[in-house]
Order: sequence, then structure tokens, then C-alpha cells
Amino acid sequence: MAHSVILHVSGEASIMGEVEELPKPTDTLITIINPRQKDGKDLHYVDNNVTRVMWPLSKVSFIEIMDGTDEDKIIGFVRE
Repeated sequence: MAHSVILHVSGEASIMGEVEELPKPTDTLITIINPRQKDGKDLHYVDNNVTRVMWPLSKVSFIEIMDGTDEDKIIGFVRE
């Protein structure tokens, strides 16, 4: 099961993507699938044909794990 994450790399803008599994304490790299900016735009330093990028965990400040529920779900208020 893929997890949607936001990767915070030191000195860079946040990177959004998916990981097949979360990194273990012994891992030194993290592989991000479909890396992009938080607004969905391409990363300017990654070629258009690239689908996976590996970052050393030593450069990562922290990782946000997104909830698996529908993010596009709209809740509206109805006035009766």
C-alpha cells in the first residue's frame, strides 16, 4: 500500500509524493514515487521522464504522512 507523504529536505521546498513503505530506522535512503511540489507542479531540478527519486535521509528534516481518507471530500453547510 502506497503512502502519500510530504518530504521536508533541508534547504529545499517541500516535496510531495508517494512511498511504497515508510522508512525503517536502519534505512539511509527514501524513494519517492511521482515527486512534485505541494501544489502539484513539477520539480524544476528533476527531468520530466523521472518517476522515482531517492533522497538520503541525512538531508531530510522530517516526513509528513498524509491521511489515507478522501482529501477531496467537500463538506458544505446547509441552512434550513
